[in-house]
Amino acid sequence: MATIKIKQIKSRIGAPKDQKRTLDTLGLRKLNHVVEVEDTPSTRGMVKKLHHLVIVID
Repeated sequence: MATIKIKQIKSRIGAPKDQKRTLDTLGLRKLNHVVEVEDTPSTRGMVKKLHHLVIVID
């Protein structure tokens, strides 16, 4: 399958617990961390939920 790169651009401090758990699920641990994950509908949903904390890199 295709993959996408996701970068955390804002801090998790002050974010609700469910958003922090979603960041952990994606593998994002700290600011400016980049991970490569499979491009699935569930992953896209997680990115949409965290649209204010992460960006998708091409």
